[in-house]
Amino acid sequence: MLKTFKIEQFHDDEDILYLPSGFKLEGETIPQIMILGTARQKALCLRHPNGRNVIGMSSSLAAKLHLPSKVEALSLLAKEDCLYLGVLIGIFTSGFRSFRLSPIGERSHFFKKLLSVQSSLGVIPFVFGERHIDWENGLVQGYFHFGEGWEIENIPLPNVIYDRLPNRRSEKRKTYRLIKERLQREYGIPWYNPGFFNKLDLFERLENDSSVQHFLPETHPFQSFDVMERMLAEHHHVYLKPKNGSLGNGIHKITYSRSTDEYYCRFRDEDQKNRLLKFKTLEQLTKTIFKHRNPDTYIVQQGISLLHDHNRPIDFRVHTNKDENGSWQVSAIAGKIAGSGSVTTHTNNGGKVRVLSELFTEEEDRRLVEEALKEAALELSHAIERNLEGFIGEIGFDFGVDKDHRIWMFEANSKPGRSIFSHPELKSFDLLTRKLALSFGIFLTQQSLKHPEELIP
Repeated sequence: MLKTFKIEQFHDDEDILYLPSGFKLEGETIPQIMILGTARQKALCLRHPNGRNVIGMSSSLAAKLHLPSKVEALSLLAKEDCLYLGVLIGIFTSGFRSFRLSPIGERSHFFKKLLSVQSSLGVIPFVFGERHIDWENGLVQGYFHFGEGWEIENIPLPNVIYDRLPNRRSEKRKTYRLIKERLQREYGIPWYNPGFFNKLDLFERLENDSSVQHFLPETHPFQSFDVMERMLAEHHHVYLKPKNGSLGNGIHKITYSRSTDEYYCRFRDEDQKNRLLKFKTLEQLTKTIFKHRNPDTYIVQQGISLLHDHNRPIDFRVHTNKDENGSWQVSAIAGKIAGSGSVTTHTNNGGKVRVLSELFTEEEDRRLVEEALKEAALELSHAIERNLEGFIGEIGFDFGVDKDHRIWMFEANSKPGRSIFSHPELKSFDLLTRKLALSFGIFLTQQSLKHPEELIP
């Protein structure tokens, strides 16, 4: 963890920075250039005249570096004759509105909570979008929240960018790709968590990784009902899922009954009601499902006989994050119980979030499942990182556990939802995941200073 120091500004027309007494310089070189994000300014750098363990900064220097006035603490990193002040993390998103109370719509509350961890980490995070960049002056209109309300300040371009685009539609915009390429190429700014995972592409890549093959249920692109027929004969039930779906939308559970020789399809309709339809043939079933859908956008996946709670299936959400050392760690685990008649465990369809101690009455059972989930999540995090491009800093896994306690990966999400944190016993993990999301920005910033050639495509 970076060591942080409180910062105090004083009025002076000269560009001066006082080093805190607790900050040790390596070697004899006194920094002459102060750097905040992409802003650089030559300044007089001295030890604090009163021997205090705080950063002192003149008003002139603060103005030239565009330091937000309400920043209370900064980390310091000296390299040669440069002193890097804090880590400026730009959180890139879309959906901005003209409302000061909720400038990013419904997601304003999430971003407010994300920014709230800034002082404890010594970073300066802000939210921005494609229309907020002043290319000519190398500045950006950043949205800040220091606890009292949203504020907009002009600041330098950041050290690193955390991608929080809300959906695939915004990600496919040409302007997004051009902005990302320009910031990486011209300014050398690392960009992490780019891109939503495509379910089929991810499974096909991981299938070739021997270390994690055993976690993957059989998964294929939907091409004909012949594949489904074979999979139903082997697994009793299968799932049809959109390749690029989210929140459980568009998922159909297909079951074959040998006793009646009929096929059942359970799904959630456009009116958000759970439906169960019966068909004599699989061909009739697939024609009904794809009447208004493109079958090329779907996958078919093996069904698993999951653990149950009061006859309702359970799956598990496991969050992993990279920390300030660039190491993966498990940051949250929760169980999710399916709602009545629901094909998924999503809370928007009646699902219930439970901590593991509520699901397992025997401590030994809970411990075994928890350890197995953690091991699977870490192995898969490393495998995804090996097999996908870009810098991945967080993953949300949806796991199933069968009656033999074997772990199955149903999905991996590059920008996981946060519904599990509504559970009162998971509040501390909510905070941990937010801290880690920004801590990885610290790691990438340090790496970009040491090995810039390795971080830019």
